[in-house]
Amino acid sequence: MQLLNSSNRYGLVSVVIHWLVALAVFSLFGLGLWMTDLTYYSEWYRTAPSLHKSVGIVLFAVMLLRVLWRFLTAKPAPISSHSATVRMLSSLGHGLLYLGIFLVMISGYLISTAKGRGVSVFELFEIPAFITGLPDQADLAGAVHFYVAWGLVVFAGLHGLAALKHHFIDRDSTLKRMLGCGPK
Repeated sequence: MQLLNSSNRYGLVSVVIHWLVALAVFSLFGLGLWMTDLTYYSEWYRTAPSLHKSVGIVLFAVMLLRVLWRFLTAKPAPISSHSATVRMLSSLGHGLLYLGIFLVMISGYLISTAKGRGVSVFELFEIPAFITGLPDQADLAGAVHFYVAWGLVVFAGLHGLAALKHHFIDRDSTLKRMLGCGPK
């Protein structure tokens, strides 16, 4: 597989970033749901939130890299069989996915730093609390985090179903391109 994108398919860097982000989003969602039911006496009571925050910070860095990479490398040309409407919906959908991911991560940061404490990343370093003391910061950010995370996971699921529809029904190379095995 080629490292960089070509006019027909995504390269290894884009493919790896895409699937790492997908794995992280769904894993963080599952971990987030699971950890909300932990009791004080659970051995995971402190570990799960710490892991959730650390992976979230790493995901933020990966997403910044992804946005930078998107500007630095060519994007494959649209598939010729896709109508202007499909192309527009694809761009809009990807934009909403990016927006959702960043909203969830920023709101998570605001929840974590509401009391002025930074966020430890795997106990290796700490991201300081830059924004604190906003009125009802933890509660408002928590509501955004919860609802946008649900919306993001549902929308990402629809995104996956659309890729499967393109592959199995339309029989085009949409999915193959993101697997790095479309036409050269």
